[in-house]
Amino acid sequence: MRAAALAVLTTLTLLAPAGAAFSSEPVWRHATSLIGEPKYPEGFQHYDYVNPDAPKGGTLHQAAVGTFDSLNPYIVQGVPAAGLSSVGGGNLYDTLMETATDQASTNYGLLAEAVSYPGDFSWAKFRLNPKAKWHDGTPITPDDVVWSFETLKTLSPMYNKYYGHVTKAEITGDREVTFTFDQPGNRELPTIMGDLVVLPKHWWEGTDASGKKRDISKTTLEPPLGSGPYKIESFDPNRQIVWTRVTDYWGKDLPTRVGRNNFDRIVYDYYRDQTAEFQAFKKGGLEDFRAENRIGRWMTEYDFPAVKKGDVIKRDFPYHSSGRMQGYFLNMRRDKFADPRVREALNYVFDFETMNRTLFFDKYKRINSYFAGIDLASSGLPQGKELEILQTVKDEVPPEVFTTPFVAPVNDNPQAFRDNLRKAVDLFKQAGWNFQNNKLVNAKTGEPFTIEFIENDPSYERVVSPFIANLKRVGIDARLRIVDSSQYVERVNNFDFDVISSVIGQSQSPGNEQREMWSSQSADQKGSRNYAGIKNPAIDKLIDRVLYAKDREELVAATHALDRVLLWNWYVVPQWYSDEIHVAYWNKFGIPEKQPDYSGIDTDSWWIDPAEEKALGAAP
Repeated sequence: MRAAALAVLTTLTLLAPAGAAFSSEPVWRHATSLIGEPKYPEGFQHYDYVNPDAPKGGTLHQAAVGTFDSLNPYIVQGVPAAGLSSVGGGNLYDTLMETATDQASTNYGLLAEAVSYPGDFSWAKFRLNPKAKWHDGTPITPDDVVWSFETLKTLSPMYNKYYGHVTKAEITGDREVTFTFDQPGNRELPTIMGDLVVLPKHWWEGTDASGKKRDISKTTLEPPLGSGPYKIESFDPNRQIVWTRVTDYWGKDLPTRVGRNNFDRIVYDYYRDQTAEFQAFKKGGLEDFRAENRIGRWMTEYDFPAVKKGDVIKRDFPYHSSGRMQGYFLNMRRDKFADPRVREALNYVFDFETMNRTLFFDKYKRINSYFAGIDLASSGLPQGKELEILQTVKDEVPPEVFTTPFVAPVNDNPQAFRDNLRKAVDLFKQAGWNFQNNKLVNAKTGEPFTIEFIENDPSYERVVSPFIANLKRVGIDARLRIVDSSQYVERVNNFDFDVISSVIGQSQSPGNEQREMWSSQSADQKGSRNYAGIKNPAIDKLIDRVLYAKDREELVAATHALDRVLLWNWYVVPQWYSDEIHVAYWNKFGIPEKQPDYSGIDTDSWWIDPAEEKALGAAP
């Protein structure tokens, strides 16, 4: 569940020294890595790209879209404020170990100064850093770790699946916690346990200023006690949240934190939609930095005076740290999407090539994998180990898995698009839908085929409308409904939609998170990322093959097999992606000359340059 962009290696080891991963006597380690050796040895001082002497100070102004009504990100209810995160600790909390910024699938010590596990990966033990403390000065204890693990598994569908193979957590020493796994052989488990966010048991089980007992299973607007580099200074629900740097932060001298977290304050202001947010950025002083995810805007709208004067800088950073599936997810909980021929037909109606030419300046690539952009994407026909794995589910998967390389339908000329529309109509007919009087209707009931897309930003109309227009050409009554952010989150969490557009990120080390995305277990679990409602025994089996791969070669083969079966079931209408991050920022920052290669950018390593900021303020 971590980003990566390293080339696939032929073996999977979980740490130096050589042979230690299979030693009968577990050793304490400063880091874990699922791909090769950790880049930095024990005792390293800081990441090699940061400025260890970066000055502290200044305010970073950021923007958020939508609303927030909660300061508790670990439950399904409510919309958490910017700076909080349901994955990891965000600004407020530390995790047992910290995911490396410049190496794939690697963790270094944070709350835990060391980790140990046996050669069969049947358990993992973490030793807490004796300096670790909460913002109130209370030491972070093994009891906090155990309570956090048990609480998150209970409250969060994501964590429930992510840690589904962990049978128990127990205190096994003054500063030690041991996690026991349900069976040996899952090489990822020691590493992903390092992702565990640790919450303050004494605070959450205590009472607020009015004497009311706190309840972590509910939303709250009381700023929680944290352990991380920032704490909440102030907030105005739905409008703004302000974070302030913790000057006596216990972990500021750790090697993964030196030269980072340099802003004294981070201010998030909320805007109705992305258009309003962009206007705030153009004005200056309201948003200092933005990653632009609309190529049309990047190519045509960054021509305002501040850009021409050099007060706003545009830069492209390479991005290869993670794969992704971005697409229109078809909710099979609705009967009309249950037939795979219907889902395939909808793929034939989608015209990526015209959109890329007319809307995206031919800058995007078509997605043809659930791991697009990294080496775990399947291609060609299955061979070798992958073919061997697929043979175990041969009778449960579409035959095309073995006979035809998957390529999303291509509309590279008008004739190809007409042919694809005819193929779509034929597939609909095979599935029991007839084209009558310019309407697609159910052959048995006469019910018209309708699709409602839901989005939470009006700007999406630009990219959804061409698809809707094509759907209407085959008789489907399609429409786009824009809802507010709170309603959108509620509907998605409860799977109350026909189609949504979403992105699911993937790493170079897929593991337990695959259950939460695609397994039968997660299909009916509210708040999971199994948006399509997949319940497929073959996919469940292939997820197991990914989880229990014996080495890197088998992991790659199992992932390719999983990818291929997901694709040929047509659960998604794949969209597009880019392997660059488009970044614009007001020229007030000091930036290390080098940024991390695999993740492209680390804004936590930036700092405010007072002279540049002053020059901006003095500019007419």
